[in-house]
Amino acid sequence: MIRLTSAIDGFEFDAWHGKPDGARKGGLILIQEIFGLDDYILEDARRWVALGYEVIVPSMFDRQERGFVAKHDADGLAIGRKYASDNGPENPVADVKACVDALKQDGPVFLIGYCYGGTVAWRAAARIDELAAVVSYYGGGVAGIADMALKCPVICNFGRKDAHIPADDVKATIKAAHPEVPVYIYENSGHGFNNDGRPDSDGQDARLARARAAALFDACGAVITP
Repeated sequence: MIRLTSAIDGFEFDAWHGKPDGARKGGLILIQEIFGLDDYILEDARRWVALGYEVIVPSMFDRQERGFVAKHDADGLAIGRKYASDNGPENPVADVKACVDALKQDGPVFLIGYCYGGTVAWRAAARIDELAAVVSYYGGGVAGIADMALKCPVICNFGRKDAHIPADDVKATIKAAHPEVPVYIYENSGHGFNNDGRPDSDGQDARLARARAAALFDACGAVITP
């Protein structure tokens, strides 16, 4: 774990930090679901480190409760939603910018956000100049801010079986504002499908979405460096 400082209020927040053992392809920021830095997001972080990325995963709710981690149940959902609301729209972007600043001196910086992080990812793509590319997974708030001007390439992923997000409606809203943004709907998956082993996760869909993210990063400057 490392500690970074947000410029918006000088708040110091914790973040998981991993570096590849060998060659480095770029910097990558992963933004959590509302459940904090749980095993699923850390498993994902290690997966990307193994692919050659230096990864930072900020603890997004440290202002509300330092080190918050919740179970994927009704209580965890309720607390996570409250913390997301209390954190507001500006703190997360400022925290992402601190992560970008920690990575940018060594090459391009990419961002992936999941659920809560999927909406943060879209907002960051519109607000932060130094991001090379962004991937948003099942961001329930993206449709409401779809008209924000984007500063980098973005792709969006949604599950057809997601009971929280009407995939076709959200895709239509995003495409109306940004016809250049690929919006993928995964037919066999529900919400949170990147979390391996969850009931709403389809392994083939999860691997395809990751492959699309990796291809986007390659196209946007991810290069092996010693």
